[in-house]
Order: sequence, then structure tokens, then C-alpha cells
Amino acid sequence: MRITQALYDEMVAHARVEAPNECCGMVGSRGDDVVEVYRAENIHHTPYRYEMDGREQLQIYNAIEDAGLDLGAIYHSHTRSEPYPSQTDVNLAKNWPDPLYIIIGLASGPEAKVRAFTIRDGEVHEAPLSIVP
Repeated sequence: MRITQALYDEMVAHARVEAPNECCGMVGSRGDDVVEVYRAENIHHTPYRYEMDGREQLQIYNAIEDAGLDLGAIYHSHTRSEPYPSQTDVNLAKNWPDPLYIIIGLASGPEAKVRAFTIRDGEVHEAPLSIVP
């Protein structure tokens, strides 16, 4: 998946604003290109997990479809651990197996670490995430 620096920075900024709690949101894409980042509210307001309100998630999903885009990714942050899917993340992915999962890691210093994964049938595989101008 390719993402512009501006949209990448928007996701990282969202993670920083919500810290120490995890943030979450969805990404609209066209093919392998990220087109729009949609912030959502983490209904748990905690550093340990994220979950979107079902109604808000549906509204965002509909906005993505209405814009002629695909749900390319679901993103969230890890404020206390490395950007790798936890068992909770793997369990949540059962509901949405097709999009990528982007995790913004804030635990290891001032620079965010951002990684993308496929999570299908409980299996986690890293996916390429390229920042483009």
C-alpha cells in the first residue's frame, strides 16, 4: 500500500493527540493508494485496546463507499508496545479480514514506527507500506 506523506502524518498526529490512549480509524483507498484517512473514536478511551462504535464504523464505511473508494485499511496505535498485532487485534480482525491493519507505534521514542499487516484466519503477515510524496 502506498500513502502520501501528508496522510501518513495525519495518522501519526491522530495517534499523538489521543496518547496515552490508543487511537483508531479507517483508510479509504483506490487500488494500492491511500486516498483518505477517517478518524474514529476509540470507545474504550484506554491505552490497552481500541474499538470503534458500530454506528460510527458503519458511517465511515458508507462514506468510503459513497466516495467510490475501498476500505483499504483499519488503523490504530500502540502507545505502550511495539507496532505488532496483539492477540486482541487478531481477534478483532476476524470481523474485517480483507483490509490491511496499520499500527502506529509510539512506545519507542519520539519517532513513530508505522507498520502494516494482513490478518486472516488468525495469521499475521507484514505488508509493505510505502510513503510517497
